[in-house]
Amino acid sequence: MNGEDLAAGDSSPEHVTGDWYSVPDLRLRDHRFKVPLDHCRGLHSSPKITVFAREVVAVGKEEQNLPYLLYLQGGPGFECRRPTESSGWTKKVCEEFRLILMDQRGTGLSTPLTVSSMSQFKSADELADFLKYFRADNIVNDAEFIRVRLVPDAGPWTILGQSYGGFCAVTYLSFAPKGLKQVLITGGIPPIGGGCTADSVYKAGFEQAIVQNEKYYKRFPQDIKIVQELVNYLAEQEGGGVALPSGGFLTPRGLQTLGLSGLGSRAGFESMHYLFESVWDPTFVPGAPKRISYNFLSSFEKWLNFDTNPLYALLHESIYCQGSANKWSANSVRTAVGDKFDAIRAAREGLPVLFTGEMIFPWMFDEIHALKPFKDAAHILAEKKDWPPLYDVQVLNNNKVPVAAAVYYEGLYVNFKLAMETASQIAGIRPWITNEFMHFGLRDDGSKVIDHLLGMLNGRKPLF
Repeated sequence: MNGEDLAAGDSSPEHVTGDWYSVPDLRLRDHRFKVPLDHCRGLHSSPKITVFAREVVAVGKEEQNLPYLLYLQGGPGFECRRPTESSGWTKKVCEEFRLILMDQRGTGLSTPLTVSSMSQFKSADELADFLKYFRADNIVNDAEFIRVRLVPDAGPWTILGQSYGGFCAVTYLSFAPKGLKQVLITGGIPPIGGGCTADSVYKAGFEQAIVQNEKYYKRFPQDIKIVQELVNYLAEQEGGGVALPSGGFLTPRGLQTLGLSGLGSRAGFESMHYLFESVWDPTFVPGAPKRISYNFLSSFEKWLNFDTNPLYALLHESIYCQGSANKWSANSVRTAVGDKFDAIRAAREGLPVLFTGEMIFPWMFDEIHALKPFKDAAHILAEKKDWPPLYDVQVLNNNKVPVAAAVYYEGLYVNFKLAMETASQIAGIRPWITNEFMHFGLRDDGSKVIDHLLGMLNGRKPLF
């Protein structure tokens, strides 16, 4: 990383606040904090990184004494969306809160770990050793560092965790509950068992992926033949696939990863169907060979976001680890389920080709151009055993912080049964179980979701 971020003994201010500026109906200002890379070593002995947070209020409320709400973004490895206007859940939150949008470390403007910035590391071991500091435990430490410097009198704040942000919220409840006034979780209650819970996550994930595939092909039965034809074409090419515009390689198993986004979001089915409408180039010259269109190949790459957010792939399985290695859990579970997700066999036997869900596989670091430089580091992380704790079950059993959680019954990314097992371990939590949304309810109808969750905590929604 650059010298400013990691300089030892950095004398720059711990907290720098920018001037107020505007987007329609909102006022914003930027905050930058110098935090320890390793909070265990302390502020003065650890190298520093920058964590960026954006303060957001409704126009005219800049000087009002409003309670603070910290938003924890989904991921891992994704920055907060940039507000362009007052709408959706942001508008709802800003009716009564001072909203803090924190780019989690390694994302956005928080010492971002990008394809280019990570190229500065001289070895895979050095990169892997650096990446171990970018999980939920240190994200929570960053949040606490910010809270005591930003909230008047270092008072507690409300947090809202979406997806992986909800995982971080449960870590927060485990290790720093005194900093919390109340907690809202949307689609993000993690499994909290010891060791590595990744196997249980992916076993449930493959089961749910089968259900979502069945729904998809029921909606768009014409896509069964289109996908079969595409898989057969890829399998018959030299090397078992075709080159992608970036320099990567599209294979049948790579094609199946479209399910990561296509099977789990509100408009995912439609988006995937329309993507398959443009698979083939038209034939203008008699006898010209059949070819996959550039538009399809380009769209496929843009669908995945690994070129802009590689941290997601590098740390995805480690978010389930406490004192144990993940050992490429999704890949192991996929091997165990066998023929069901064998794309080539399905296509040749006239069966629907199944797409996979939220899973990262080791071969992605061979086939996705942006991830190739990090293959060795990814393998080191997959074998790492000494991950520190992310949850304290005893503390959660005795939780005193009010918690309300939207639990999506048919969610692809966070399994309902596993989420409810954890909910039973968090004292006082109020789950809102719904199939009205899949996973991105906060994005699809954020005002309704926030209103419902706050209503559960402030008495507007009765207990029974």
